[in-house]
Amino acid sequence: MMEWLSDFEPLLPYALQSVVLLTVVLALRVVLVRTVLTRQTLPVETRRRWAVNIRNVLALVFVIGLIFIWARQLGTFAVSLVAIAVALVLATKELILCISGTVLRVGVNAYSMGDRIEIGGIRGNVVDQSLLATTVLETGPNHISSQYTGRAVVFPNSLLLSSPLINETYMKEYIVHVLTVPLTTDDDWQAAEKILLDIAKVECGPFMDVARLHMKELEGRNWLDAPSVEPRVSVHVPEPGRINLLLRVPTPAHRTSRVEQAILRRFLQTFKLAGRQYRDDSS
Repeated sequence: MMEWLSDFEPLLPYALQSVVLLTVVLALRVVLVRTVLTRQTLPVETRRRWAVNIRNVLALVFVIGLIFIWARQLGTFAVSLVAIAVALVLATKELILCISGTVLRVGVNAYSMGDRIEIGGIRGNVVDQSLLATTVLETGPNHISSQYTGRAVVFPNSLLLSSPLINETYMKEYIVHVLTVPLTTDDDWQAAEKILLDIAKVECGPFMDVARLHMKELEGRNWLDAPSVEPRVSVHVPEPGRINLLLRVPTPAHRTSRVEQAILRRFLQTFKLAGRQYRDDSS
C-alpha cells in the first residue's frame, strides 16, 4: 500500500494546486453571481446574461489553469498522449462538435442571452448557454404566436454547424415585425388597409420615436441600411379570390405578441362594424 502511494507522491503538489484552483474558482463564481443577481437596478435579462457569462468565463479559466499546472507532467507523457488523444477524439466526437459550434457562435456573435432564435424547428428565447448546449424557453406554436409554451428545450451546440439559425431579435431592443391579415376579394381591402395603418400608428405611437432612434444607432454602428419604422402595408395576392395585407410595424423585442394582438383585435372590431363607412368618410 505504501509503495503504491509513493508512486503518486510526485503528483501530490499538482493535485493540491488543482484543488486550490477549483476552490478559488467556485468561490469567485458564488460571490460574483450572487452580486449580479442581487443588483435590482439591472433588468432581469441583463442579470441572467451576466451570471451565465461569469460561469462560462470561470470554467474556461479553470481549464486553462489546469493545463498550466499539469503542463510539465503532460510533456513527460507526450508520446502516450498522442495515442490517447486519437482515442479521445473518436470517443468524444459529438462533444468536440458541440465545442466547435460554441466557437462558431462566439466568433460570429450568432446570438446571446435573451435573444429569440429559431434553429432546426426549435424556436424560443435563449435563457442559458454553455460550452456544450443552449437552453431556450419555447414559443409558439410555430410562427403563429410568440407566447411561451411552458417548455424548455435544450439543443447541442453542434446543431449550429448543420442547421441555419434565425435570430428574430438581431436588432436587440426594437425590431421590425410583420403580421398577415387575410381577406377575400369580396372584402373592401382598401378600407381595411387604411384601418390597419391607422390602428398601427396608434398602437406604435408611444415608442415610435425611441424605435426610430434605435434604428439610427444600429445604422451607424453596424454600417447597414436600417429599415424605416413607419408602419407600412403591402398587398399580396397568394391565390385567386384571396388577398393578404402584410403589415410591417416596429415593436419592442419582447412585446411583439402583445402589440400584434392589440392591432389585430382593434382591426377586427373596426373593420367588421365600419369598414365601408370608414372608406367613405375618409374619401
